[in-house]
Amino acid sequence: MLNRNPDFLRLYQRGAFCSLGSALLYAMPNGKSCNRLGITAGKKVGCAVKRNRAKRIIRAAYTACEMEMPIGLDIVIVARHTLPEENSAVLTEALRTRGLRHLIGVSDGSIRPEPNKRSTGGKPKARQKTAAAKKQ
Repeated sequence: MLNRNPDFLRLYQRGAFCSLGSALLYAMPNGKSCNRLGITAGKKVGCAVKRNRAKRIIRAAYTACEMEMPIGLDIVIVARHTLPEENSAVLTEALRTRGLRHLIGVSDGSIRPEPNKRSTGGKPKARQKTAAAKKQ
């Protein structure tokens, strides 16, 4: 199980990304003999009840597909705001088709994790004034 913030940040920055519709999947080889799962449901998903439902749906989908997954991966599944309103069978089917294909590709090396170009948080950089704005 992934539960340390640096592990999540490493996957967000360098992991291979895949969309499952109502959730996002990040994966990266971990060099261990087991898979480690991390689940994220941010405040954009909704109130605590909706976030907990989203996490339950993700856990159920992962458990249903776990035996078919390759071994030795760090996996993070991020809930989108539409997930709590969906049935768990929808995410299970997406994970079983797109997600499994993606995880197999990451495991055998045909899908390479690339550094993420997006910012991972922190303060935004101060904007520099243009020469025209400085004169006014």
